[in-house]
Amino acid sequence: MPDQYFTPAARHSLAELYPEIAGTFAHGLAGHPLFETEALAQLASRMRPCDVEQNLAALPIGVDPAALCDNGLSIVETIRSIERNGSWLVLKFVEQDSVYRQLLDALLDELLPTVQSRTGPMLKREAFIFVSSPNAVTPFHFDPEHNILLQLRGEKVMTVFSADDPQIARPVEHERFHLGGHRNLPYDEAFAAKGTEHRLAAGNAIYVPVKAPHWVRNGSVPSVSFSVTWRSEWSYREAGAHGLNSILRRAGIEPSPPARFPHQNHVKSLAYRAVEKARRAFARPRP
Repeated sequence: MPDQYFTPAARHSLAELYPEIAGTFAHGLAGHPLFETEALAQLASRMRPCDVEQNLAALPIGVDPAALCDNGLSIVETIRSIERNGSWLVLKFVEQDSVYRQLLDALLDELLPTVQSRTGPMLKREAFIFVSSPNAVTPFHFDPEHNILLQLRGEKVMTVFSADDPQIARPVEHERFHLGGHRNLPYDEAFAAKGTEHRLAAGNAIYVPVKAPHWVRNGSVPSVSFSVTWRSEWSYREAGAHGLNSILRRAGIEPSPPARFPHQNHVKSLAYRAVEKARRAFARPRP
């Protein structure tokens, strides 16, 4: 494997994007043995059931989470037959496995200087592996982390939308998510003109900003992708501001949405943390 997974040119590309612009650059992880079919099946067999998710491939772009279902196979069986079973799956938090943790850290350590100069330390490093059947659709959703998805096998198209467009992801959807709601978002065909398509083949990576809505359509052959993520103090403040807004909205106040980077949302975040700390204190059983 290469001494470095990201060339100077790739790191320069990320520097031009980070932290608020979605875009692609190259990586050198394709062909790594940890992402061969049998290695992934073995990893899945070691994982906790709560850290694996599988869905049928033939999904609409916008789908109610309650309507999701799997193919009835075990996760290991799904991986081994992914070319024909019409599914997509995700192995979550694979950094819990020491070998994949080492790889995650090697990748992110290369990018740390670029990231740290903008948003500070890389907090809560996590990793996810996506395995998809031909033509699978990952529905419209957003995520709270800074995310780089590295395409390792096959091809896919990711359509990404602006993170600060309240017509694409309404403020109430952000607030619902930060109160424990599902990542999936309602989708309207009128959104399509606002999305940007990014075509990914093996050796391509895409940076996706915090809370940038997106959906994915796989190509005509099975796909394997590795998603490496981290949080920043800014991302936690953004989440805290949405949490406070949910409290204000329930009180009949129409709050302004959190500001995007470089604005830090200090006041709302601190207020929400204080409210949560008080709530936990009152909820604690008394002796």
